[in-house]
Amino acid sequence: MPNGNKIQYRNATLLLGSAMTVLAGATIAPALPAMSRAFQDIPNADFLVRMLLTVPALFSAIGAPFSGFLLDRWGRKPVLVVAVILYGLAGASGYVIGSLYGILASRALLGLAVAGTTSGFTTLIADYFSGRKLSKFLGYQAAFMAFGGAVFLLVGGILADIDWRLPFLLYLYAFGILLGVLFAIDEPQAQKTAGEQQSQDDTAAVPYRSVAPIYVLAFALTMLFFIGPVLLPFLLTDLGEISNSQIGLALAVSVLVGGVFSLQYQRLKQRLSFQGINVVVFLAIGLGSLIIGLSSEFAGIILGLVVSGIGVGLSLPNFNLWLLTVIPAAARGRAVGGLITAVFLGQFLSPIAIQPIASEAGFSAAFAVAGGISLLLGVVFLAWMILRPAGPTAQVKEGDLQEETS
Repeated sequence: MPNGNKIQYRNATLLLGSAMTVLAGATIAPALPAMSRAFQDIPNADFLVRMLLTVPALFSAIGAPFSGFLLDRWGRKPVLVVAVILYGLAGASGYVIGSLYGILASRALLGLAVAGTTSGFTTLIADYFSGRKLSKFLGYQAAFMAFGGAVFLLVGGILADIDWRLPFLLYLYAFGILLGVLFAIDEPQAQKTAGEQQSQDDTAAVPYRSVAPIYVLAFALTMLFFIGPVLLPFLLTDLGEISNSQIGLALAVSVLVGGVFSLQYQRLKQRLSFQGINVVVFLAIGLGSLIIGLSSEFAGIILGLVVSGIGVGLSLPNFNLWLLTVIPAAARGRAVGGLITAVFLGQFLSPIAIQPIASEAGFSAAFAVAGGISLLLGVVFLAWMILRPAGPTAQVKEGDLQEETS
């Protein structure tokens, strides 16, 4: 195909492929209450069903460092091809597996695949773009993840009203992405050069002192906001006659708002530092979670989801761009893999950490506690930022503001 068309197809593949990260959990979230009823004879069924959302996160956290290493060592495309195929097979297998434990095992394999796809697509974006065009495309990436998540949540909710197994078929989406990876993705020249240099000098590595704060903040933020997808379906069910499609709609509201604000990320980044955006993120998620925790009606919960969606939408492009400005090209795969580990480890531990509060005080209290912690962190971060101004990496340098031609 003509080069211009191929670049457009490549960019579409990067954006649509990035949505696979959200699809991993969003697809089956509305079906969780129905699955709990289907497996109610199994001890601790409610907890095990909620783990279906978080087991992929655990194995993504485990697999991301290895995926990052392979991306830098073997190249982007081979890792992506394998990861996308595994994603489609493991994700859709839940439709035919009859055992809850078997579905848990398939979700573990899905998590390993997500580690490869998430690291791979984000690393490719950094290979192809730089400067303002990188921050703009990262905003597009987050928006596609949000809008794609909203669509999958809505469709998943509708399918779950028919049969809780049907949402698993949405994972076949991966094989459409596979075509784009095979025919539109070329190995970036910059990565080839970096790989040759790395084979001679393996110390062209991740500057961990610079990236550690990014990893810690990403982990903490994910811990706080991921209780939403896990607990919200059960909180809404407790309100009364709420259908699976309504649960999907409620979850979609937050990611839709997030998508809108992701598209505004580049404009906001021109006015605020990475740390300043982090303050907005923590305060928005904290206030939204607190509103959800204090609400006893569907409308109030929707309002809380709208507010928290602002923070969710800004968080991903901010962490990604912040990371990509402080690492060398030869270490991109490993550095992105480390960020993926932090995010997915936060997803896995979130429901485990909040479970004692949810069991003893209820789902509303769990949201209120998480909201209070997030608000406190936002205030602390704001005070720290005022007392210690952002360093030289807080803004993208003007000299970096060009696009790579690959």
